[in-house]
Amino acid sequence: MTTQHDPFLAQERTAFDPDGRQAMQAAAHHAIAFRDGVDGGAARPKLRPADLVGRFDGPLPETGEPAASVIEALVRDAADGIHPHPSPRFFGYVIGGSMPVGTAADFLVSSWGQNAASSWESPAVAVIEQTVCRWCLDLLGLPADCGVGIVTGATLANTQGIMAARDALLARQGWDAGERGLFGAPEIPVLINADAHSAPVAALRYAGFGPGRAIRLETDDQGRIRLDALERALTACPNPPLVVLQAGQINTGASDPFAEAIPVIHRHHGWAHVDGAFGLWLHAVPGLRDRLKGVEAADSWAVDLHKWLNAPYDAGLSITRDRAALVDAMTARGAYLPEPGKTWEPSDSTLELSRRARGVPSYAILRHLGASGVRDMIARHCALARYLADRLAREPGITVLNEVVSNQVALACADDATTQRVLDRIQTRGRVYPSHGLWRGRKIIRCSISNHATDRADIDLLVEELLAALRERSPSRA
Repeated sequence: MTTQHDPFLAQERTAFDPDGRQAMQAAAHHAIAFRDGVDGGAARPKLRPADLVGRFDGPLPETGEPAASVIEALVRDAADGIHPHPSPRFFGYVIGGSMPVGTAADFLVSSWGQNAASSWESPAVAVIEQTVCRWCLDLLGLPADCGVGIVTGATLANTQGIMAARDALLARQGWDAGERGLFGAPEIPVLINADAHSAPVAALRYAGFGPGRAIRLETDDQGRIRLDALERALTACPNPPLVVLQAGQINTGASDPFAEAIPVIHRHHGWAHVDGAFGLWLHAVPGLRDRLKGVEAADSWAVDLHKWLNAPYDAGLSITRDRAALVDAMTARGAYLPEPGKTWEPSDSTLELSRRARGVPSYAILRHLGASGVRDMIARHCALARYLADRLAREPGITVLNEVVSNQVALACADDATTQRVLDRIQTRGRVYPSHGLWRGRKIIRCSISNHATDRADIDLLVEELLAALRERSPSRA
């Protein structure tokens, strides 16, 4: 059978043709135009999902389009539904601003097209990411020989830390989870802060623990675990437990009393894991480090890079004190542990065997800011949060519900209906954008300050918008 006239074989292809070049140039042009408009534009999207479906839900075309045309259409159709998260006036959730230098590096990541799992196949990326891990351990004040995996964010970082804890705690009881699985394994008691974020709760489910069987530790009015509750729970544990602590409660910013809690956990031969998605960054700042005193004694930590470091999505760190515990739980290369050295396989520290070089943008940001720049940004955000709380504390009709110890400010009005009305009005106007929450049975307006570009003028505008919405008469009373 001959194939010499097969039309598919006769086609000539190039890796980078003029159409592809035009598409990349168009994407860069529109990306820069979007960032140019962030400062002066609304801090909310123009349209919500229901309004956008018609632009994208048609059938897959039978024939394709030029690459540059696809980019132009994508920008045109999506623009009204893009939420300006990089805006310095976006105060919702805890979302960093995707710093421009990191975003520029992210362009390169996509263009390079590296599978970052292998140091042999992607040597530069492996070395860059190892440098990110080393720099972050130093910044965060954690042991230099920790095991670190660069993951998508705190949800996966918590999952990996909890899986490493699970396997290590079982190994201490003579059970090899990697070979034998979990059926018939010794019990591992799980204790967790009753006001924990949903990410470590989900991680318990992913790791096979089931959050419903976890013991929820009683907390104080700021969401910190009570030491007496921890000690009672530990005393009742039949086997060495996993204890999930937190640095930075999502509503209050408060952190658990690590200096007292972790030694007690270790006396009961337990594993202390810390969900530090944003709050762990406080440990990078000498003047704020005492707010997390003792956190460096934990056994594992989860932290985001796309929150307070302002890296583009997605990026986080899964960190364990014992690198072997992380590698043993994560590696897909076989039942052995490679010796730590100058080069290690990125895939040995994460669940992913194929992934993009997500550590490169964080490298660019860290190099751009330097250690002092990172510390200054975190300290400035905490000062801005304190400034916001101080301004609002003098205003009748608004209550600051939390002790402001980081970048979070939780606000409530006289009743839930007023709080919701104020938030709806602010978000509709879109000059600033705080988000909702629930704290101690009350609806709240949660203001998270984590954008690299946010300054005092942005906080003043937030106050202005809050007060204007509060003083505006409800439509039902107009």
